[in-house]
Amino acid sequence: MIEMHVQGITLDPVTNMPIVILKGKDSNQVLPIWIGVFEANAIAMQLEGVSRPRPMTHDLITNLIRELSGRVEYIHIHDLKDNTYYAEISIMKDGEVLKIDSRPSDAINIALRTGAPIFVSPKVLEDFKVEDNIDMEEDEIKEWLESIRPEDFGKTI
Repeated sequence: MIEMHVQGITLDPVTNMPIVILKGKDSNQVLPIWIGVFEANAIAMQLEGVSRPRPMTHDLITNLIRELSGRVEYIHIHDLKDNTYYAEISIMKDGEVLKIDSRPSDAINIALRTGAPIFVSPKVLEDFKVEDNIDMEEDEIKEWLESIRPEDFGKTI
């Protein structure tokens, strides 16, 4: 598994759909994942440190895990089939590891809220052929992401 972090969120210029950009913690590998508007908004708000007066869905899930004496160990984006990514959330509870199936966007949201690491299987990166499709240096990625704000993903409540 390759550890990655959220580099940021941008919009697909063709479809106008949000894309979360994962970047290798110790490498230049990049994995873009197309996600929904609401999930992108939740990620963007978390990255910007925007707090809500009441818990949103991902906050609720995080609170439930904590109150039930669980701990998110990591999230793992483990497969890519028919242009759909598959992820799981690994939770430690009472000495037992629970693997919970999840959409990557939800798993990433949970990881950001719990400080859990984000891992991607090498096969997923290989299947996407990231290095062949995206040849951007960190400065270029940063510039690409600088103009994106949480408000770009819909009205915040």
